[in-house]
Amino acid sequence: MADVDPSVRINAGDPAAAGEDPGPDDPGPIDLPVVPLRDNVVFPSQLAPLAAGRPRSVAALEAAVNGDGRVVLAIQRDAERDDVTAEDLHPVALIAHVGAFRRLPGGGAQALVEGRERVRIKSFDASGDAWRATVTPVEAVPDESTEIDALAGSVKTMFGEYVAAGAAVGADAAMAMSRSTDPALISDIASTTPDFSVADRIALLQQVSVIERLRMLVPMLSRQVEVAQLRSKINEDVQQTINKSQREHILREQLRAIRKELAELEGAEDDEEDLATRVEKAGMPDGVKQRVLKEVARLEQIPSASPEMGIVRTWVDLLLDLPWGEPPVEAIDIQRTKTILDEDHYGLTKVKDRVLEWLAVRERTRAKITEREAAVDAAAVDAAEQQVSRPRRALQTPILCFVGPPGVGKTSLGRSIARALDRRFVRMSLGGIRDEAEIRGHRKTYIGAMPGRIIQSMRTAGTRNPVIMLDEIDKVGADFRGDPSSALLEVLDPEQNREFSDHYLEVPYDLSQVLFITTANITETISPALRDRMEIIRITGYTEQEKIGIAEQHLIPKQLEQHGLDAGELEIAHDALVAVLHGYTREAGVRQLDRAVAEIARKVPRKLATEDVTSIVVQPGDLVDYLGPQRFDYGEAQEADEIGAVTGVVVSEVGGDIVTVEALAIEGKPELVLTGQLGNVMEESARAALSWARVHAAEYGAPKDFFETHAIHVHVPAGAIPKDGPSAGITMAAAMVSAAAGRPVHRDLAMTGEVTLRGRVLPIGGVKDKLLGAHRAGLRTFLLPKKNMRDLHEVDPEILNAVEVVPVETLADVLDRALMDAPPGKRREQRGAGFVLPMPGAEPANPINARLD
Repeated sequence: MADVDPSVRINAGDPAAAGEDPGPDDPGPIDLPVVPLRDNVVFPSQLAPLAAGRPRSVAALEAAVNGDGRVVLAIQRDAERDDVTAEDLHPVALIAHVGAFRRLPGGGAQALVEGRERVRIKSFDASGDAWRATVTPVEAVPDESTEIDALAGSVKTMFGEYVAAGAAVGADAAMAMSRSTDPALISDIASTTPDFSVADRIALLQQVSVIERLRMLVPMLSRQVEVAQLRSKINEDVQQTINKSQREHILREQLRAIRKELAELEGAEDDEEDLATRVEKAGMPDGVKQRVLKEVARLEQIPSASPEMGIVRTWVDLLLDLPWGEPPVEAIDIQRTKTILDEDHYGLTKVKDRVLEWLAVRERTRAKITEREAAVDAAAVDAAEQQVSRPRRALQTPILCFVGPPGVGKTSLGRSIARALDRRFVRMSLGGIRDEAEIRGHRKTYIGAMPGRIIQSMRTAGTRNPVIMLDEIDKVGADFRGDPSSALLEVLDPEQNREFSDHYLEVPYDLSQVLFITTANITETISPALRDRMEIIRITGYTEQEKIGIAEQHLIPKQLEQHGLDAGELEIAHDALVAVLHGYTREAGVRQLDRAVAEIARKVPRKLATEDVTSIVVQPGDLVDYLGPQRFDYGEAQEADEIGAVTGVVVSEVGGDIVTVEALAIEGKPELVLTGQLGNVMEESARAALSWARVHAAEYGAPKDFFETHAIHVHVPAGAIPKDGPSAGITMAAAMVSAAAGRPVHRDLAMTGEVTLRGRVLPIGGVKDKLLGAHRAGLRTFLLPKKNMRDLHEVDPEILNAVEVVPVETLADVLDRALMDAPPGKRREQRGAGFVLPMPGAEPANPINARLD
């Protein structure tokens, strides 16, 4: 059914005539056709148009027209239902007289009906072509009290005020109300108020008592009168404030003014006023606050359909979500912090000491500031503020950069620091970032603009002093979209990040209270300017003893919990852990060790379920069943003392490791062949080593014209991995001299150092990592440039006790310690990599292999 036309007419004739029934005078049950109304309500004495679409509704109207003109208008409980039953209809309906009726081409119909009287539905028949119902008239309850007259007068007066306020009421209804004196008719006319909801109209129709209906109408009309008067006032206010340039926004201004005036009535808060209040309470600096308030005020001038409305609102919401004001007061407890760091991480003494030192300085400085503030006289507040502010400016939050191989606990250490300081922790991965906007954000004028990751991290943290970890800072890239490393210069500079500028925010934001911690595997790929702003703390690989301690205190309990095992159900013996380290892992960190422990733990639940055991103790001999065959050979880098094969040490992203440098002498045109993806610096070191060997190799048993008749091929295995740096200079020189003189090199010896043309051995970097790599390989002797001996204070005593560190200053010192003596008759034949020194009494070397020189 169509909605009731708001301009419906009221029968203004005699009330008795309006209620006259042209049918029989029998007041008993009446059988009439029924038209169920979906969301329309027609009242007695009301003329209303109806539009019927359902076939049975059309048939009911036709039956009424063909009969005595009467039809029952019943109200559906659910407007969505097409087929209705008695339970789907409200009990009180209305008998209406069908006036004009017209069929529509599409099968529907239109009619003009006039409401007559309320009736009750006794039965409902949906079996025929048209719905029919048996109804009985509602008996009017006489009430001649003074209350009904007072209520009728009040309703009549309020209806007049409602019409006077400009409500959309038809002239016929207003005229009928002004002439009526019957309380029933007054209530029915007032019920047709167009601003009433459908639910209110249904309730009024269902109420058969006139006095109760009038009581319902009083508060309903009162509210509508107030709303109509406010609407009229709003229209007047809007007309006074709108000028010619604002005519196009008239509808928007009216809507905004209506919301403002009706805020208290509907219990809602004005959005813009709420935003302004939130900005005042956010604790923003004055400059930022004025800028945000200006944008909030501008929201009222922007059309609601304009895209800029959403842009500005999103920008304001972001600034309100950011933490402002002073950070929460820290309760610094150095002993507690130390305990937490020791609980979470084994070793890493240098890192822990640095954090504790910073906390001690921070606590002491804060105590000094408190003392000065307490001593300030009230009359010298300004001068006191200047004095007190100096220590705050001097106290800067450090920018820590943890550099070390994977698996040594850099990221988890940052999380532990945040827990020890009672600060929020936010991790942000920088690996693979190539767009500067990832750090500084986009201008908010762009579609889909967002703030940078730094500001997003601050919103996530919700506090001014979180711990933000910038992970993998060494893997930041750069392309045509900019260099993120350059954007990080401002973030990681304590002197600049007090007013960090994000392109999206367009206002400065203070990052000085944030503790930034960055991580990297190597520092060479970090830009020099960025590297200079950070305090580099190197986390080298763990020693064997440290790995065992980490496994016993952290890894094994964690894996037991993850695999549902109790502490007594699985025990890995100490010797078994050592065997796992030697035969199944070769790393600087403990990730492979963690995986090995997990592989052992996940086999235990099955054994406990299928075998008659309550606990399992893993011994070294059981590792083959749990982990399979041994994967690595622990011991010397070479299985035998060989000619032209020298063990060197390198530092890579995975920490220190050993590498065998091979040299092979080949008869023919003299030249130097280098393979193994060597960088320019390493190639130059090889040429310098060859030049020194050409001059001095004869001193170690090589023929004088050897390099005039032989080509030297130097190869560094793992050819798929690029290598560079000068520290392999003495290693390549020793391999060349060994190949030329036919003298093998000690297999349990490693060396590192840069070589010069004069044979000097210069210092190198990464001493601790290289010693760790040699120690993991089981080497016993380590040749180190003499000037690097000062770096041994960083090396654990455990390593120095297991590896003999020999200082060398010249290549002569290196060769005297590295080369072994060979039988004089064999020196000229054994000049290639891979030739093994024959034992006394053994057969001569293979002549075919010898000729390969």
